[in-house]
Amino acid sequence: MIDIRPRVGLGAAQHGWLDTRHHFSFAEYHDPARMHWGHLRVWNDDSIAPHSGFPTHPHRDMEIITYVRKGAITHEDSLGNRGRTVAGDVQVMSAGSGIAHSEYNLEDETTEIFQIWIYPDQSGLPPAWGTRPFPAGERAGSFVTLASGMDEDSDALPIRADARLVAATLSAGQVAEYDIGPDRKVYLVPASGRIAIGERVAAAGDGVAVRDETRLSIKALEDSEIVLVDVR
Repeated sequence: MIDIRPRVGLGAAQHGWLDTRHHFSFAEYHDPARMHWGHLRVWNDDSIAPHSGFPTHPHRDMEIITYVRKGAITHEDSLGNRGRTVAGDVQVMSAGSGIAHSEYNLEDETTEIFQIWIYPDQSGLPPAWGTRPFPAGERAGSFVTLASGMDEDSDALPIRADARLVAATLSAGQVAEYDIGPDRKVYLVPASGRIAIGERVAAAGDGVAVRDETRLSIKALEDSEIVLVDVR
């Protein structure tokens, strides 16, 4: 099953400094049919105005991945961590037993991010944070794992969930394939461009929910950047 969820039909909110789209129920957007996708709980598409952002707030027992699509995001937390993550790179925060953090766009341009929340396999673990650069050239033409809780993905940023996040940049006409294990679900979003999965077409910002499939063959109809999450 491959279900295309057009960006125009997603939950939306405009807060002046923040223009956001919700792929799943979040904050004031509630859709009983879109509460989660397996252990994937949140996928928000956020555009943050220059010199603004999320003030300090708490989280608990959630794996929170931030994929920066444009600009940069600056993180600061109650553990004393501080870091700036730029376009194409990712940061991971394991909220564990509890952490408070802020996320600000300190740049002179709008920052665009995907914020992705995944339920952890265990609760109450010590909180942690990390970021890592992944040059776009490393994922040109095929998927590269950026964050994962799977044993075989030792080079990725660690998360505490049986899940992984991968990304690919494809030139028009290129095809990338992704194998899906038994009883697993995939959710993917083109960060830019337009793609075809079989006869189905998805444009930038559309969600693609996949289950009961063993392999995806994704063709770029134009230069595209794709972010994909694989969960139980």
